Amino acid sequence: MQSNTLIPPFSEVSALLKVRMAEDLWNTRDPERVVQAYTQDTVWRNRTEFPVGREAIKTFLERKWARELDYRLIKELWGFRDHRMAVRFAYEWHDDSGHWYRSYGNELWEFNEQGLMQRRLASINDLPIRESERQYHWPLGRRPDDQPGLSALGL
Repeated sequence: MQSNTLIPPFSEVSALLKVRMAEDLWNTRDPERVVQAYTQDTVWRNRTEFPVGREAIKTFLERKWARELDYRLIKELWGFRDHRMAVRFAYEWHDDSGHWYRSYGNELWEFNEQGLMQRRLASINDLPIRESERQYHWPLGRRPDDQPGLSALGL
């Protein structure tokens, strides 16, 4: 199912699918593909950065994934109404020195009538972890269906 076929207003089923599709897309770590899920004039707040538009988002993501190596993400729907969603997430990554982190966050999403995200507001905190504390061990790319989600992992 393509993301543009999941348009607001969302049902519980379509909201859950939309979140999983977003997770899968971000786990590609392909900025060119990821930005296609956003409007041309999308507005973001990500930590202390406020990129606007697909080109700025693409540049942001290129920089992000050059720094956050072996990135693996899990998203979970927190709530939804009409054309908005609240999502929580956690991802694991390491820097070029081999230090591991688990980044926790919450996102507020707003979609246009075509199902593209026009606003993304993210609050994120990084927790240094030991490699032995990692919980995401699947091969890079899409999280396998049998890999537990955030709640099952106690995150």
